[in-house]
Amino acid sequence: MDKKSILKTLKTPCYVIDEESLIKNLKILKNVEDRTGCHILLAQKAFSSYCAYPLISQYLSGTTASGIFEARLANEEMSGRQIHVFSPAYKDEDMPELLEICDHIVFNSFSQWKHFRAMIPEGCKTEFGLRINPEYSEIETDIYNPCFQYSRLGITLENFEENELKGISGLHFHTMCEQGADTLERTLKIVEEKFGKYLYDMKWLNFGGGHHITKPGYDVEKLISLIEHIKKKYDIQVYLEPGEAVAIDAGFLVTTVLDVTKNGMNLAIVDTSAACHMPDVLEMPYRPFIIDSGEPGVLPYTYRLGGPTCLAGDIIGDYSFEKPLSVGDRLIFTDMAMYSIVKNNTFNGMPLPDIYMLHEDGTTELIKEFGYSDFKCRL
Repeated sequence: MDKKSILKTLKTPCYVIDEESLIKNLKILKNVEDRTGCHILLAQKAFSSYCAYPLISQYLSGTTASGIFEARLANEEMSGRQIHVFSPAYKDEDMPELLEICDHIVFNSFSQWKHFRAMIPEGCKTEFGLRINPEYSEIETDIYNPCFQYSRLGITLENFEENELKGISGLHFHTMCEQGADTLERTLKIVEEKFGKYLYDMKWLNFGGGHHITKPGYDVEKLISLIEHIKKKYDIQVYLEPGEAVAIDAGFLVTTVLDVTKNGMNLAIVDTSAACHMPDVLEMPYRPFIIDSGEPGVLPYTYRLGGPTCLAGDIIGDYSFEKPLSVGDRLIFTDMAMYSIVKNNTFNGMPLPDIYMLHEDGTTELIKEFGYSDFKCRL
């Protein structure tokens, strides 16, 4: 059976992690590591399905976390690999455990650094960094732009306290979102102009995430040259922490048509909710691709797909199909591994989709089955 046929046999709604596509991405990232000596880390905020962590650990140097829970998950499920953490602000009660399990802790401000450095025990092997804000980004949507006006993320040059760098091993910037090496090149130029003089005294520079390294057409050779330039010029280690590049096009969301109606156009209600199961459809916003579908009006039958919640705006998008949709039909959304499983919710009492792994050999493994208790325990 081909992938499509296999997926249509599963109970819906469900997420399916595609092992074959995940490995394809990981091999590209491992090639960058091997050729440059840089370290690439999985950004768990995009993809934290730890059933894949043993596989990921065979290719990448480790993970990056956004707080105590992700750091703890990495420590439990990807033991022996590097764990880095960044948060805009840390809680005092979390710091002892972070100091115990994390290789790098990156602070968002000098006030946070000065507050927590008193907690660092003698002989601590954790390295500490600061997130900088170069005040340059090519992200057009403010909600995803760490450098938009009055951003809380990172230290601007105006607020950089060069007399407080004792104990700091590296700098970190994260200014990109689903962008290419050309954007990184322009960003690095600004980073060097503003903060380059401090890099000579550092051990590492973290390029952050948002690098579309595994997307077709990405200029991997340019990325490699940029990494090598920074390493050679400043004699430092380079880190990258992509999330989407690890999991892009490595998952599906399978849904079933529950009803077909009409109100000025053909409507179909499916057992998947944009608001609950793929929130980025509404937040980005974007229109996910469905296998064997077309843009509205391209194929003979066009439908507006909506979820089963009471939210009027729970609309996935408009799609066209070769044949009319019928109750019971299965539809397969692609690129559903990243920022879907980690962001889903149970609004309106919606069941969470089960999680499967589609292995390279074509077999499927049920990783997690959700039910009523998973809704109730959150309340």
